[in-house]
Amino acid sequence: MGGASDAGGGGTMRRRACSCSKDDFLPEESFRSWGNYWGALKDTPARLRDRVLTRSLEAAELHEVRAQSQHEMKRTLTWWDLMWFGIGAVIGAGIFVLTGLETKEEAGPAVVLSFVVSGISAMLSVFCYTEFAVEIPVAGGSFAYLRVELGDFMAFIAAGNILLEYMIGGAAVARSWTSYFATLLNQDPQHFVIKAHGLTDGYNELDPIAVGVCGIICIFAVLSTKGSSRLNYIASIVHVLVIVFIIVAGLTKANTNNYTPFAPFKARGIFKASAVLFFAYVGFDAVSTMAEETKNPARDIPIGLVGSMVVTTIAYCSLVITLCLMQPYTQIDKHAPFSVAFKAVGMDWAKYIVAFGALKGMTTVLLVGAVGQARYLTHIARTHMMPPWFAKVNEKTGTPVNATVVMLAATAVIAFFTKLDILSNLLSISTLFIFMLVAVALLVRRYYVSGVTKPADRNKLIVCILLIVGSSIATAAYWGLSKHGWVGYVITAPIWLLATVALRVFVPHARKPKLWGVPLVPWLPSASIAINIFLLGSIDRASFGRFGIWTGFLLLYYFFFGLHASYDTAKESEKAKEWKKIEEGNAGPEGGVNNGREASAIPST
Repeated sequence: MGGASDAGGGGTMRRRACSCSKDDFLPEESFRSWGNYWGALKDTPARLRDRVLTRSLEAAELHEVRAQSQHEMKRTLTWWDLMWFGIGAVIGAGIFVLTGLETKEEAGPAVVLSFVVSGISAMLSVFCYTEFAVEIPVAGGSFAYLRVELGDFMAFIAAGNILLEYMIGGAAVARSWTSYFATLLNQDPQHFVIKAHGLTDGYNELDPIAVGVCGIICIFAVLSTKGSSRLNYIASIVHVLVIVFIIVAGLTKANTNNYTPFAPFKARGIFKASAVLFFAYVGFDAVSTMAEETKNPARDIPIGLVGSMVVTTIAYCSLVITLCLMQPYTQIDKHAPFSVAFKAVGMDWAKYIVAFGALKGMTTVLLVGAVGQARYLTHIARTHMMPPWFAKVNEKTGTPVNATVVMLAATAVIAFFTKLDILSNLLSISTLFIFMLVAVALLVRRYYVSGVTKPADRNKLIVCILLIVGSSIATAAYWGLSKHGWVGYVITAPIWLLATVALRVFVPHARKPKLWGVPLVPWLPSASIAINIFLLGSIDRASFGRFGIWTGFLLLYYFFFGLHASYDTAKESEKAKEWKKIEEGNAGPEGGVNNGREASAIPST
């Protein structure tokens, strides 16, 4: 009865493996009774202050938090796997779906510069991610890095937005998969979509193919990370061969006259397109979530991440150069640019190869996204900010089955109901926001260590970071509001430059990387902050509205559930440490003990 049975007549109760209880979702003290919960709600301000000012320790992320999953993830991946995961994660829907629109309406042939700007921004972020992934090789990715350097609260807001991007991005790719599949079968792109007249416009074109694709991807992601790597490896090789075919075959029909004029929409069009085309680079951060499953993180992660981004950037630039040489930018199709371009130059048969390559690319994007988003959710659940049921790792497969299934089910539901144009409008704002925070966290990591950094140096660090971020925001705002002005840049750019110089000259390093470090600190992370914020300033108002709505939802969840669950979990962990130290005879002065926490990212004196 009740999911339990006698074991061997000894009276020991054993739960069925498939059963779930309240303790799987809300096991913390604050949720044991309504009285406890009401008391926790009344204590919200104090608990919030504790969580905002509390930083996790690296040792806690690497050992105690990981232990919440009950079983270890299997270390099976090498730099070769990571590089192909990175290529598979990035080269997909972005290049095939958005390139035509941005080339025709925003950038013209200068779209290659848009891809270069986006690629530089992504590469700077790759370097920042790589140092964290090597030093803190856990499944939590940016959530874990921000939790260590900027505290629990900021980490939760960041992670919630990255999960949204994965779900929305996965749904958009799944819808695109259906369209290209129809093209491959020589059908209209909308052939497999079912019209439901009783639903609201925009959500009434149902896509069962997208749901089926998400289901198949889920099976591969659940069964084995190494198996997923092999599938991604094979699919990515085929995809690269298709890209090589597009470039070589397309250049045989090149016409250099199509590159005149080169930049019809001037610099503003180039940067506006760059902000949108950053979507084409989103996904590499999923590779950092696989650090926990990497055999040699110090060697494999830098090679895998940087190598995949170099290959991706070269491939993107080569593809758009070829496209613009084949057709005048005014004739490029907004929905299927490469297929239509080949048809226009008399190579109609090539559209099938293009569609096949696009399908391969989208499949690998979905697969790597599924692996990455599940590991984000797993690590968030390990801290109890999300129910710990999501943190469980299957003993047999060594994969987070619960998190994978739930995230892909949510992706499938969104893909089933929501039109591609609605999904594609939910662009890169969350990801750029996360990348900016990771760069800030890297500066904090290098220049501040609790108990080591002097208060005066800490204050200098705070001022420099505020000036770097503030001047970057001012530059982006001036770019968005002033169409032809230049005076603002004379003020904001020198402030950013002087703040970075001051950080380099007047604030001593507090920590050196143990295994692999980002070069040119603070210049590289400071440049990453500036360019990410600048691209944020080029994104449309509707995306900021979505960002605000989702962040508001996250705050409601956090104040009513996540805050109290993570607070209770942290306090229980502290008590366990205190008892362990007392048992080992390591009590602090006057009977106290060191609670093992760093009090604050920017503590009070």
